[in-house]
Amino acid sequence: MSSNTTMHFFDITVEMDRGVDIRDITSAIQNLVGKSGVRNGVVHITSVGSTGSVTTIEFEPGAVEDLKRAINELAPPDRTYEHEKAWHDGNGHSHVQSALLGPSLSVSIRDGRLALGTWQQIVLINHDIRRRNRRVTVTIVGIT
Repeated sequence: MSSNTTMHFFDITVEMDRGVDIRDITSAIQNLVGKSGVRNGVVHITSVGSTGSVTTIEFEPGAVEDLKRAINELAPPDRTYEHEKAWHDGNGHSHVQSALLGPSLSVSIRDGRLALGTWQQIVLINHDIRRRNRRVTVTIVGIT
């Protein structure tokens, strides 16, 4: 049986409430892995924009609230930010929060499935003070 290395590129859009809003995108990413036909490889997920991030967590209410609290403690919305002195848009904390968590994540693909733990989900986070339609780019590379 021969195998071929392929690359696939997808975009998804997720409607998000004002930050900190956390959405589980695991099933959407797994669906794209299935669509790609990649059996073994990697998927790279990027939140486009400077006020969004991607990470993993156990997506259950307690852990989600704990993460929201931790994010707001790391870069509190009520602190003075130099960004706001220049732009007066009230979202200086949003940029800092996003930078601390990071805009992207790579996950291995094994036997056509995301290589995640039982209680591990991929989440997209909006840190901005406004609702956003967050664009997420997904790149899948691997062997079919």
